[in-house]
Amino acid sequence: MKKIIIIGTVILVLIVGAILTIRFFFGGDEDTWICSNNQWVKHGNPSASQPTSGCGITTDQEKSWQGENIAVSGKFADADVIATNDGKYRLYYSEEPDTAGFSGKIYSSISSDGINWTKEDGVRKEMATFPDVIKLPNGQYRMYFQNSGVIKSAISTDGLTWQDEQGTRVDDSVDGFILDNVAASTTTILDDASYLMVYRGTINEPYGTEKLPNQFTQLAFYATSLDGLNFIKRDIAVDSRNSILKGLLDGPDFINWNNNELRLYFWTYSGVYHVVYQNGQFGQEPLFDYSNSTDTKNSFPSNPAGDPTIIKISDLWFMYYGQHAKGIYFTEFE
Repeated sequence: MKKIIIIGTVILVLIVGAILTIRFFFGGDEDTWICSNNQWVKHGNPSASQPTSGCGITTDQEKSWQGENIAVSGKFADADVIATNDGKYRLYYSEEPDTAGFSGKIYSSISSDGINWTKEDGVRKEMATFPDVIKLPNGQYRMYFQNSGVIKSAISTDGLTWQDEQGTRVDDSVDGFILDNVAASTTTILDDASYLMVYRGTINEPYGTEKLPNQFTQLAFYATSLDGLNFIKRDIAVDSRNSILKGLLDGPDFINWNNNELRLYFWTYSGVYHVVYQNGQFGQEPLFDYSNSTDTKNSFPSNPAGDPTIIKISDLWFMYYGQHAKGIYFTEFE
């Protein structure tokens, strides 16, 4: 009897082993790739090749700007966000023009996570709009801003109290153009320690013959500097006179995307776009990024996301933008 049991057990083991061997070498419904600790692990003998995405770590192509949340409520616009020297984040914004009570003041709010913002006491700057703040190599801050139709600057040690710097950084004279004003600058310090500024220039003429919401045309120009104070005006950075932008380009914002690509973001009627700056040249084919409008067929939504400013906080990209007479909103790239 014992001999029969032993023989039966051996036969059963051999059968199970054979089945497992066949499953391993020839595959089956349960043979697949399993995501474990952000890595694809082979289970059995899957017939499909190893997946290239969908296992914890996603690529930019798989992400998009999601959500619409309020950061600062009120009649504010033209935001600019920076990381402070103490590990927090500061959002600068100005009173929105074309609203009741406008007096040309710049305010700020502080945050530790990019989501919850606390308004800081006082006024950062008066008689100024379109704050553009950068951290200098010596730890100080410089704010470029618009005043009287030109771009000026101020200096600060703490990002709160500002002292005007003498002179004008960029005026409204550009060869070949008659500009009403220049404004909305964005400035970055390149690897060679030089300064690159992009700013918006306004022409008091409508673009083309199509009926558009605005009766003016706005282009992005750029200038360079060795010290951040004395700028040499160069040329057009991005030309808005095309079928995509329809003569409107505003609120440019430089961002070093994942430390390997210098992007210039901006907004137009249909949403937020960007081009890439490389080898001393700006791309001329805008890439669409975001629209807060749910009507995809409307090329001219009534309250588009305006003047974007972007920062990465704890491995998550945040885009802050203005909403007319409502405040500064944000969306997340995920």
